[in-house]
Amino acid sequence: MRPDGKTGEGYLAKSAEANAPGVVVIQEWWGLQDQIKGICDRFALAGYDALAPDLYAGAVIPYHDTEAAGREMNSLNFLEATDQLVRGAAQYLLVSSPKVAVCGFCMGGAVAVLGAVRVPEFSAAIAFYGLPPETVVKPADVRVPVQAHFANEDDFVTPEKANEFEKGMKAAGKTFEAYRYDASHAFMNEQRSVHDRKSAELAWGRVRDFLTKHMG
Repeated sequence: MRPDGKTGEGYLAKSAEANAPGVVVIQEWWGLQDQIKGICDRFALAGYDALAPDLYAGAVIPYHDTEAAGREMNSLNFLEATDQLVRGAAQYLLVSSPKVAVCGFCMGGAVAVLGAVRVPEFSAAIAFYGLPPETVVKPADVRVPVQAHFANEDDFVTPEKANEFEKGMKAAGKTFEAYRYDASHAFMNEQRSVHDRKSAELAWGRVRDFLTKHMG
């Protein structure tokens, strides 16, 4: 259920533990595809209830069709998606979870940072190689601890953009940690040729540590 009373769809993976902390997982620009569902399953095995809201209302784009993915992303109302679908997912998890974080990838990384500002239910945020425009999110408005993962070979979130965001977060005195990897954009996606297993496993360990620290 969304805060506005409408309904949304998504993929839910439940931990074997009762009253487990929750993670809202946000898709890449391809849609809610099997790889993102697999991330939810991995969080569930790690002891979290994980829910990925479907921001594209059922549309899933093949990896080769970047033009279609761009159209879907550009037609998405990011603020509405954050305030309704993402917040609704957080509220759903909080029915049984003591705390909820958000973790997003690519486009979802930008949404995760938006959630760190706009969704009061979140206790922490993790963004992989995705940032919203500076005109939309100011570091001073971020409410929760943020962990960010950037690729050194990235034309989407360039190292320069990553540096500016880190500089702004530190200047605003926010709880923030950033990591950079000698890898390409989307290195966490094992279904694509850009996947870098070493970087992905290192990042996953850092995600686990971050969630343990801020979620218990």
